[in-house]
Amino acid sequence: MAIRAVEARGYEVVVGRCMDGAGHVSAPASDRAAELMAMLTDPHIRAVVPPWGGETAIDLLPLLDWERLRAAEPTWLVGFSDMSTVLTPLTLLTGMATVHGNNLMDTPYRVLEGLVSWLDIAAAPQGHRFTQTPPGRHRSSGWDDYRAHPEVSSYTLDTPGSWTRLDADADVEAEGRLIGGCIETLCNIAGTPYLDVSSFARNESADGLLVYVEAADDDAFTICRNLHGMRLAGFFDRANAVLVGRTWAPGADSLTQHQAVLDALGPLNLPVIADVECGHVPPYLPLVNGARARLVHTANRSELTQTLR
Repeated sequence: MAIRAVEARGYEVVVGRCMDGAGHVSAPASDRAAELMAMLTDPHIRAVVPPWGGETAIDLLPLLDWERLRAAEPTWLVGFSDMSTVLTPLTLLTGMATVHGNNLMDTPYRVLEGLVSWLDIAAAPQGHRFTQTPPGRHRSSGWDDYRAHPEVSSYTLDTPGSWTRLDADADVEAEGRLIGGCIETLCNIAGTPYLDVSSFARNESADGLLVYVEAADDDAFTICRNLHGMRLAGFFDRANAVLVGRTWAPGADSLTQHQAVLDALGPLNLPVIADVECGHVPPYLPLVNGARARLVHTANRSELTQTLR
């Protein structure tokens, strides 16, 4: 159904060879890196979208030819979860925009009012501007069984919820170039050349960044430690505000997920907006790494406008 949803938009879908689902990776790292390089440098391929997030994409990083990717015609890379390990470095090291917030298996779902499909983003011209707003409801738990119900096309959204400012009650307006991803994966490359956010900001966004992060399933203590480490490594140094994805990840008796974020990021003295639809909880608000963005959050209005450049 996911492939058919893309084909219904008039695109031809090429399925890669590295698709063995028997283990936690689909092929040896060298094979996966070679296939990804071939797709990202093929001028006939306009977007590369994995079926789902994956587990250990970190093994691809030293095997990719970053100079060749810098010289290639830009190709969209779309995904989230462990794909942050490749999405974010690809933008930081090459300037190529990437889309965080959908995997291929999410494509058949109806896009809610206020949100945008990755297909529309990937088809948009340079300079295109779009605004997304929170739909006001989300899924409380669980996932759809694609094999038992391949026809599923609507999210089960059973819980109301809106964006929440964690650090204060005042209105927020902030701008900057977007960058971010999944905490559990990015924390492992913080402080390495693959996650040099400060250099990216210096070269591409002198007026600062809008940084976003999201927790997949690690408990609050682990997320707190990971965010502290990312802060110490300079990941948030050029941020004008931080967006935090809504999460199902567990808290603890003495530390909630919100408190974990504040414990680690409070010293930044920046606006921190939580429960944004940019994580593992449906529905999904796609964020374009590298896009210019403007954040507005007040008592009556929450929106994020992105401009493709």
